[in-house]
Amino acid sequence: MSEYEYEAVRGLPGKLPEGESILWQGAPDWRTLARRTFHVRALAAYFVFLMVLRGISAVMFEAASPIGAVASALTLLPYALTALGIFAGLAYWHSRTTVYTITDRRVVMRFGIAIQLAVNLPFAEIGSAALRVLTDGRGDIPLSLTGTGRLAYLHMWPHVRPARFRNPEPMLRCVPDAARVAQLLTDAWTADAERRGGSTRAERPPRPAPMQRARIAAEVSA
Repeated sequence: MSEYEYEAVRGLPGKLPEGESILWQGAPDWRTLARRTFHVRALAAYFVFLMVLRGISAVMFEAASPIGAVASALTLLPYALTALGIFAGLAYWHSRTTVYTITDRRVVMRFGIAIQLAVNLPFAEIGSAALRVLTDGRGDIPLSLTGTGRLAYLHMWPHVRPARFRNPEPMLRCVPDAARVAQLLTDAWTADAERRGGSTRAERPPRPAPMQRARIAAEVSA
């Protein structure tokens, strides 16, 4: 039983504070996750290559007939299906056990198959966001943090921007309608920044931030 087996609010480690509201919830699309994170297409191509190589080897070194070469190549098929099934299954369960939440104050990422974790990212600690649009409107939204807290890359994977080991960037990965979600995040971040700035202006000048508005840099890939 996980810590979040019985959630007061789905995807959140506790009840929402008074005045905070959920703007959006979603999860990675498991098919896109399987292709882009678990690389099932590359794995399938690798096994096809091995099967072709096995068939050629049977003809050249074992004097096998064409039918025998095909039969020899197909001996690798169970291994291929098993490996593809495992990786596709991992993508499916990562999707089923993940909930991304955007409220008007923060981003919350709840994830984990065996052990569930919840990561709270207040807007005050988010410096910028980027958007990479994939196929069918799905995409990735990595978040650059400005706070002093450090996130562990391995603990966050696969919900983290690839190859950012030194300063890991949590990422909403393979979300449907990513452009709309990114715009919603931008608007919520901006409104929260204006609210925080207004509440502290009389006490002290606001601390300089890397950006005055949440920037969404779109990178469109095939």
